Amino acid sequence: MNYLIGTDIGTSGTKSILMDTNGHLIAQDLEEYDVLTPRPLWAEQWPEVWLKGVKDSIREVVKKSGVSPDDIKGIGLSGLYGGSGIPVDKDMNPVRPDLIWMDRRASEETQWVKDNVDLKRLSEITGNDVVDPYYGYTKVLWIKNHEPENWNKTALFLPPNNYCIYKLTGEISIDYSAAGNIGGFYDINNGTWSKEMMDVMGVPMDKMPQKFVDATEIAGRLTADVAADLGLNPDTPVIAGGVDVGAANIGMGVFEPGRYVAAIGSSMNAALVSDKPIKGKGLIVWPYPYKSRDLVYNFSGSATAGAITKWFRDNFGEAELAVQKAGGPNAYVTLGEEAKEVPAGSRGLVVLPYFMGERAPVWNSDAKGTIVGLSLVHTKADLFHAFQEAVCYALRHSIDSTGKDLGDYIVIAGGVTHSADWVQMFADVTGYAVRTPLDDAEANLGDVMLAGLATGTLTVDEVQKWQVLGDKVEPRAKQHEIYNQYYKVYRQLYNDLGDDMHELSVISGIGES
Repeated sequence: MNYLIGTDIGTSGTKSILMDTNGHLIAQDLEEYDVLTPRPLWAEQWPEVWLKGVKDSIREVVKKSGVSPDDIKGIGLSGLYGGSGIPVDKDMNPVRPDLIWMDRRASEETQWVKDNVDLKRLSEITGNDVVDPYYGYTKVLWIKNHEPENWNKTALFLPPNNYCIYKLTGEISIDYSAAGNIGGFYDINNGTWSKEMMDVMGVPMDKMPQKFVDATEIAGRLTADVAADLGLNPDTPVIAGGVDVGAANIGMGVFEPGRYVAAIGSSMNAALVSDKPIKGKGLIVWPYPYKSRDLVYNFSGSATAGAITKWFRDNFGEAELAVQKAGGPNAYVTLGEEAKEVPAGSRGLVVLPYFMGERAPVWNSDAKGTIVGLSLVHTKADLFHAFQEAVCYALRHSIDSTGKDLGDYIVIAGGVTHSADWVQMFADVTGYAVRTPLDDAEANLGDVMLAGLATGTLTVDEVQKWQVLGDKVEPRAKQHEIYNQYYKVYRQLYNDLGDDMHELSVISGIGES
């Protein structure tokens, strides 16, 4: 039997899994770490924690599995959206921490781009219509403008998974999805860096890796020293799985355009895979890990999707948490059971889930979490139900932003799928049937599949036979009709309150304004 390893570098931890080529999970391991937040709206990480997480988790799954290194045919390695990428010097040593995806410090650089770059050309070249501190190129400009000494030391900017691949194999490259997610420097039409955009922004071409790799080709092979450390054979192939949310789509069996997948954990990453960029809708657009020159990942989501229910639990679920700590059921399960009988619309409550601003498709760092409709008749159960509905409304907004018919079902993955009632709510709100993965592997599963394809150990036909999704959960007509009315209010509330949200940011000093 042959085996493959899938490793995903996440924001709060790196997870590896080892599977056989029939799709059976043999071993898994998670190594956790923290994000550095030296100032409000700043978020960065030293790459050493990622590299340690990669090595430790791979070493552990090899050890736990008991599988012979001779039978492990490859490693797929994906990673979080690394924002600026890791600035490394000429000796490939990190110059400073990576400004990761959630970092919002580049507001001045964002405004400079808006004032000095032809935004129509930027959209035509990159596929991205919005300029925002989310994008890696604005973070690169921040380092250039605010840390000239570090800028002068920086030879390359490497995304997290590509940096770790270098450390494992000695090969320098960048996968197409990671390059595209940097944003303003990448030409999505030609699959390379845009000299025009980089010249306009004053960034030399050689600051970016020049070798591009697809996720279905081998990026490098383990060096002898690394292989010995991990318990693997030298020359074991390593594959760049790309940005992890794209790899997660692969894990859900998406190998053709037209399928919509939403991964919902603390945040929501929702995307449609298409054969052409969806422009003019405010979506984040970058190459799909599989067939990167032919398929496009059109992404939006919610910055604090699942995080708002955690906030609710931590602040209003003291009793439920006490029961959990005493050995009782999980607090989320208890809150969900309490909210189970609440009708669609939560007795007239609507929550806007913008608890940390919002990215695509809203693109407003001043957006605020809002509860509308409260009265003395409402209970904690009503409120929790309304918070769950808010995440569903956010998903529907993301779906609407594609302007496309999504077929007979959408896929939802992540922690929300542990609640059957919540899954039903997603179907009722969106009007689409919902399928969920049978296991929680997500990006790691996609990494395994891509490693199999790149090494010839698996074919697309073979991985599509793996049973990764459960049965459809169909929307209920009556509930969908009710939610159509509430969703209209949800969308209108943001339009009505946008100026007030901005004013609150100015008065409070919380936000980018």
